[in-house]
Amino acid sequence: MQAVLIIAHKDIDQVIELSKKLRPTFKVIIHFDKKTPVSEAQKQKLQQLGVDYFSKISVNWGSWSIGQVAVELMHRAMQDTEIDYVHLISGQDWPLKPVEEIKNFYEENNNIYLRYYKADVKKGRDNALNWQKFYYNYDKIDRHSLFGKVYNRLSTWVQSLLRVNKLKKLGIDLEIYTGANWCDLPRDAVEYCLDYFDNHENFRKMLKTGSFSDEFWVQTIICNTPQFKSRLQYDYHRFIKWEHIHNSFPAILDERDYEAIKKSNAMFGRKFESPYSDKLRQLLP
Repeated sequence: MQAVLIIAHKDIDQVIELSKKLRPTFKVIIHFDKKTPVSEAQKQKLQQLGVDYFSKISVNWGSWSIGQVAVELMHRAMQDTEIDYVHLISGQDWPLKPVEEIKNFYEENNNIYLRYYKADVKKGRDNALNWQKFYYNYDKIDRHSLFGKVYNRLSTWVQSLLRVNKLKKLGIDLEIYTGANWCDLPRDAVEYCLDYFDNHENFRKMLKTGSFSDEFWVQTIICNTPQFKSRLQYDYHRFIKWEHIHNSFPAILDERDYEAIKKSNAMFGRKFESPYSDKLRQLLP
């Protein structure tokens, strides 16, 4: 059995429709941001669909909280011994191919589908490695706010001057990798990542005080483990448009993207949001 793990924070009705699309082909497990209200009627619909859902963590953009949600979802999935493959997606994702076709592609598939690269590269104004070398506090500070932006620039500037290296202090001797948090993993890779995370306190401390650590944890564990790295496939079969469209980056997809989607090999697309994506959803299988 395969499971789709969904990180959701808005548009609960759309998440319900997504769940309806995925069930009963996949087991569906959803985490709703603790700040997001889910009505009793919506809960009842999810229960009728046989969806496993919970709300445990208050999620803040840029903080480790997003990664912790992924950890919680994976732990929950591994409690079911019949699950042999998991797909981590957003509540704003949508399947781009027939659901049965998606399932068949990963059936008895031992590959790990994950975007990854060494963290010593530029990410915007920063070096991505600094997001783990330096200390951040985004569980308490809103990175989007004016104060958060000023705090971020000032803090990283000071830490750079002081040559702060959290990795050295924590004794992290891994090559640090980053990439997209959305991924498709066979059971043994999930179990290994969870076991490593649960049993390496210094690694957890690195992530909890880093920036965008949800994009580092799986990549760093897998890419430092030869038996898993040899099974990596860089193409993670996601259709994402890195443009500002409909007041969103990445873009909210609409019917103009249909032809490009048809030509792609993507299994899931993001972002989908009503009313912009309604016509595109109708065009898809």
